[in-house]
Amino acid sequence: MRFDLTDLRLFLNIHEAGTITGGAEASHMTLASASERVRGMEDTLGAPLLLRERRGVRLTPAGHTLLHHARLVVRQIDVMQGELGDFGEGLRGHVRMQCNTSAMSEHLPGVLSGFLAAHPRISVDLEERGSTDVADALRHGVCEVGMLSDAVDLDGLEVFPFRSDPLVLLVPRDHVLASHRSVNLADVVQAPFVGLTEGSTLQETVAQQARRLGHRLDYRVRLRSLDSVCRLVGLGIGLGVVPRAVALRCARAMRVKGVPLSGTWAARSLVLCVRRMDTLSPPARQLVAHVLASSGSGSGKA
Repeated sequence: MRFDLTDLRLFLNIHEAGTITGGAEASHMTLASASERVRGMEDTLGAPLLLRERRGVRLTPAGHTLLHHARLVVRQIDVMQGELGDFGEGLRGHVRMQCNTSAMSEHLPGVLSGFLAAHPRISVDLEERGSTDVADALRHGVCEVGMLSDAVDLDGLEVFPFRSDPLVLLVPRDHVLASHRSVNLADVVQAPFVGLTEGSTLQETVAQQARRLGHRLDYRVRLRSLDSVCRLVGLGIGLGVVPRAVALRCARAMRVKGVPLSGTWAARSLVLCVRRMDTLSPPARQLVAHVLASSGSGSGKA
């Protein structure tokens, strides 16, 4: 069975586009050529990879298996080409990393700047994603290193504790709750809220807790950044739930106060994850070691 790299890239593009036509365009080939390549792959395999439907294509079970392996192969080729190309540019390698919003805004900038200063010949491609997406990206080999909340499914990953990242209820500084030592979400579940856009792991965590209390939060507005949430909470638009580090940073400038939330669900932590330490590239292992050293952590769990 032989699938070349062009076949695999085409198949990935077809999956992303949802149509053979779209995949052909993304692969810079004609529709006839793309269709012929897909038929060739299916003939070689002896089983269909795609189900042709009126509005596009769907993957068969064999197609899903090929998708998984194609992602791994293409990613490895891209890494190889990137690292070999880096030698000619004076770089020694690069690391692909994904992290959640809290890590990106509060915890990683200082740690990462220290790593880059200490390793001038290593570059890092850092992408912000929801924690669930980061875990999936690690499992599928899209990135080597991830920093995410321990509130999501981490099955199949090697996990290293990084820092405590508890959630707090964000209120205006002059709000009646601002003087409370802690607050239960049940006591404010009917208040208007300011939150992040759908797809945020943090927001889904809060929504899930509200559902357990038999309520659905009333969002006045949903925004893309934690700083924007803090700004509107300070203006009295509604309450918010944010990581404690965000509340502390924004407290003075935006006139807000973070009140600790009671309940184990809010006592979350950030963790550093990899798929397998023994398969990481040398630059990725160096990055992991640097990050864990900054947190005082050195052991992981499967």
